[in-house]
Amino acid sequence: MLIKRKSIEADANTRTGPARKKTATLASLKQPTSKPRTPKYAPVTLSEQFGVRYLHFGTEWVQGAMRISKPDAIELEYAQQMMAWMLFIEQPTHIGQLGLGTGALTKFAYRRFPQTRVTAVELNPSVVAICSSMFKLPPNDARLNVIEMDALEFVMNSDNHCTIDALQVDLYDATARGPVLDTAEFYQACSNCLTEHGIMTVNLFGDHPSYAKNLSAMHYAFDTVISLPEVHDGNVIAIAFNTPPNLDIPALYERARQITEQTKMPAKSWVNGIKAWLAQQ
Repeated sequence: MLIKRKSIEADANTRTGPARKKTATLASLKQPTSKPRTPKYAPVTLSEQFGVRYLHFGTEWVQGAMRISKPDAIELEYAQQMMAWMLFIEQPTHIGQLGLGTGALTKFAYRRFPQTRVTAVELNPSVVAICSSMFKLPPNDARLNVIEMDALEFVMNSDNHCTIDALQVDLYDATARGPVLDTAEFYQACSNCLTEHGIMTVNLFGDHPSYAKNLSAMHYAFDTVISLPEVHDGNVIAIAFNTPPNLDIPALYERARQITEQTKMPAKSWVNGIKAWLAQQ
């Protein structure tokens, strides 16, 4: 993820996310993929304040958080927004997560949907280890599968195509210069992994040059891409749909009410963001 330690407790601002950018062509977004990526692992570090434990990669940038008294809850607002696909999918069969962080989304999905398979992909083995020891990540079982591998390799594998209903993508490294995977090929592969009506959510940084590139790449690969309002002084969650979504606002507000009753998450604000996005179109 991409928020600074000092902004963790900041209230979400009410601005709408950056406007939709003009869709680029595949040729303009394409990057060579012939060379395998060489992983460079930053040191995994922790901090704690006011009952919340934070994960860092050796810098001030926060990679995730857990309230120690509520280990299965989603602490940060940007991470809660990553679950906005719940407005459209009530009972997923398979949920995917690219980039484990503190395991917040993985744990929530695993507990909240007891009949659902949950797959999380994380390249850094130290992150997997510290999630197990310090962030209450449960061990793998018949439903939960945390895999140590490159997210690009995972989505490019045809065995994973058409298997995931909701895919959550949060791929940042210690440099915090934008998602580490951001090409049209990557997002097309993400789309391929989703079912026909599957949805992807992605953590972007609205005030960073990487935002426009990522959004253009997503517009190439997906039918519809919605940007929610910024939170945490810059995080923007994009919701990408394989097929056109039903944006019936009253129905979405009713669904949001149900989500809030069940999870305590501020789902009404997600619908407010979708409504604001629609007003810009």
